[in-house]
Amino acid sequence: MAHDWQQQIHALHEELVRRDDPAAWVREAYAVDASLRYPGFALRGPVFGVAVQDPSAGPEWRVLKPVVNGMPQICRDTLNTHLWFRAKDDTDDPAVRRELLAAVDVLSRRPVNEVEACGVRYRIVRGDEFTRCDDSNRLEPPRPTDPEPAERTWDPRADHTPSPDLDLVLDPDQVDDGPMAGAMRAGLRDFAYRGVRFPADVRRDSERAVLTHPRIVLLPACFGVVERERTGWEPALALQPTAHEARRVLYDAMAEMWPMLYRFDDATKALYAKAAEEFRALERADEARVAGREFRICRAERLVRTGPDGPEPPRPSDVDEYGPMKIHPTLLEDGQIIHDE
Repeated sequence: MAHDWQQQIHALHEELVRRDDPAAWVREAYAVDASLRYPGFALRGPVFGVAVQDPSAGPEWRVLKPVVNGMPQICRDTLNTHLWFRAKDDTDDPAVRRELLAAVDVLSRRPVNEVEACGVRYRIVRGDEFTRCDDSNRLEPPRPTDPEPAERTWDPRADHTPSPDLDLVLDPDQVDDGPMAGAMRAGLRDFAYRGVRFPADVRRDSERAVLTHPRIVLLPACFGVVERERTGWEPALALQPTAHEARRVLYDAMAEMWPMLYRFDDATKALYAKAAEEFRALERADEARVAGREFRICRAERLVRTGPDGPEPPRPSDVDEYGPMKIHPTLLEDGQIIHDE
């Protein structure tokens, strides 16, 4: 098995040489540097998204909705909405609409992880999020080679950068990364949750996944805002596709969202507004402090396990805080919408 992975890493290196891509070599150099500066891994927990296998586009599973949500049910609701709007807007064929709405009905009643409609399979997929850290538990910040939006705006109303997950092929054989990423995939192949801090059922499911879904796909890096707590760094805001987007949501949280959400008094509002403007003025800062709180922008990595039948779905031990529900009005197969009382 080790020899197989060595061959794959050699193949990645040869491909890098063949491409003669200076930018790729620079990214590889920063990846090597990160492995030395931040040799440890801090597990953040599971993340979920939606994948699709559409025979008209090929046999591969592709990401339909980004793998960033903390609960499977959020993704089931997202898929429910996606299929409902497809039935409403994308077809005039009653038979096609009927199939799509049948899948919507299942998602509205049961916490299923896969549905099929019109020959297309839709699956809730599971990943693990982790960050690199050093011996002092300092998390890896964004790298100079990480992508940034073409237009860097701080306006919270401006369009956000699309997720790099979208339409990504979840097939380890089609991954075009570099030797360092190949080495990471090799090293993570046997990764499983261990230690008494994880419940027994979580550990069992994790160990089983190593056997049922043995291969690894690394998703594009995302960027998060974390806050220092007594026990370490904790996520403060949702994952973002670029470091600037993470900075922008932190700026907006300090300037607008948190003062409104927590009903700060005037003095506290002014304190947070000042910290927000100081953070923004630095343009590419990765740290912010306000009112005794410390925030950082960190680089987050994610893996998805795959097996013979594609990407891993949620595990029995994964937790939902709520269940399925009807989200949209009743849509008839002729396209008529019935607004329920």
